[in-house]
Amino acid sequence: MSPARQTGSTTTPGEVVDGRVTRWAGHRQARHDDLVAQARRTVHRLGPDASMEDIAADAGTSKSLVYRYFADKTALQVEVARLVVGEIGDALAAALAAQPTPREGLRAMVDVYLGMVEHSPNVYAFVTRDGVVEHFLGSVTELVAAPFARELAGDAGAAPGAAEAAAAWAAGAVGFVRGAGEWWLNHPQGRPDREALAAQVTSWLWAGPVGLLARGRQQQKEEQ
Repeated sequence: MSPARQTGSTTTPGEVVDGRVTRWAGHRQARHDDLVAQARRTVHRLGPDASMEDIAADAGTSKSLVYRYFADKTALQVEVARLVVGEIGDALAAALAAQPTPREGLRAMVDVYLGMVEHSPNVYAFVTRDGVVEHFLGSVTELVAAPFARELAGDAGAAPGAAEAAAAWAAGAVGFVRGAGEWWLNHPQGRPDREALAAQVTSWLWAGPVGLLARGRQQQKEEQ
């Protein structure tokens, strides 16, 4: 009689193998996530030019093991960008939800973006250089566009093309905020503080199509 039968187990050999595969996949994912988090910490400390050797040393492992998880440094940059986008997405959503008006929500989101730049310019540079910048900015654009597109498209009285205008505006807005933020980062002498810059950038952006559509929507509500 087999051991499985002796103990009354119904587990088949195939199921044992599957369990091991699942555990190994979980281990690999956890190790992958640890390396991404460590890469972020190393870049924060050493700068965007931190090498794979630097990251491996800080993680207490070998460079060859790091390359088992990431084909090259660009692949690692993309994963760090994903981590940052996930965190900034949560922060953007919370900032928008906490504000009473769309304009204040926009100002809060601009402030969140500038806060990321200010908190870790090294990590910001790491995820917005070379080929990684398109992934990062594209993801942030979607995060910024989504709430305004939903708000405008969900209104029966919204002008035709309102959602498309919101999406196009968001792409331009993120580029504008990025440019303003990088200028601000590179001019520490005599620059406005973060809150002042966020308010000024919001004023400039609010003059665009989303602001016009939102104001028209509010006027319609008041007339009704």
